[in-house]
Amino acid sequence: MSETVFIDPDREAWAIFKGLPADAPIHMLNLVRLRDRAVYPEGHADQGRDLSGLDAYRAYGRTTAHILARVGGRQVWAGRPEVTVTGPQAEAWDLAFIAEYPSAQAFIDMVRDPDYRVLVAHRTAGVADSRLICMSPREPGEGFGE
Repeated sequence: MSETVFIDPDREAWAIFKGLPADAPIHMLNLVRLRDRAVYPEGHADQGRDLSGLDAYRAYGRTTAHILARVGGRQVWAGRPEVTVTGPQAEAWDLAFIAEYPSAQAFIDMVRDPDYRVLVAHRTAGVADSRLICMSPREPGEGFGE
């Protein structure tokens, strides 16, 4: 039985995402499992270099940071996953972070940017599996779930 992996959004989820309010801020929870070795497509400048998945993902972050900033986005939280306490142990993650965008449209603008579309090859080369969860930020209450 083959394991299902997720690198990019599917059409149904993307359609729902595009329907979110255009003027409300969003937080994107990113959970990333990296490849041991990066896998770049034929013809890419980094293809054939012995880069780790982390090397490739860091290249993605470095080279797209100006696009993230240009659309008004920023990273607001980052942590190092240690252990999945509740849930399948197979869903262990290497990276976890939250990026904030002024709106869903800002995120859409970023991923449609022509430069981003080229540079995202670093992300694709480095990622073995991922989860991207869009959240509406709010002030937390006193107790869990409030």
